[in-house]
Amino acid sequence: METIVWVIHVITAIVLVGLVLMQHGKGADMGASFGTGSAGSLFGSAGSANFLSRSTAIAATVFFITSMTLTYMYSNPSSPQGVMDRQNVIQPAPAVPVPAPAGSDAGGSKSGEIPK
Repeated sequence: METIVWVIHVITAIVLVGLVLMQHGKGADMGASFGTGSAGSLFGSAGSANFLSRSTAIAATVFFITSMTLTYMYSNPSSPQGVMDRQNVIQPAPAVPVPAPAGSDAGGSKSGEIPK
């Protein structure tokens, strides 16, 4: 599932960059008024702006949704689903306290002192 979302996210990012680069800037309107604009374009005189604007909005929405989905997936990881993830991990045995030697003063000596 995560891989599918990543693929859609990357493809959408590339499409979004392409759509933004194909759009005319605000300065392009001045050139269009002198007859060198989009009158002979593939989409007609006004269709290009409308089609590219809507396509960019759709691509931006898909990019936003995939970004939020990836954020949710990484902030809430799912439980392991694979066979190797379900193995029982052997825990080490708890440490058993070792009794003090018979002739030592285990309770009365301070650290660093030499026993008498």
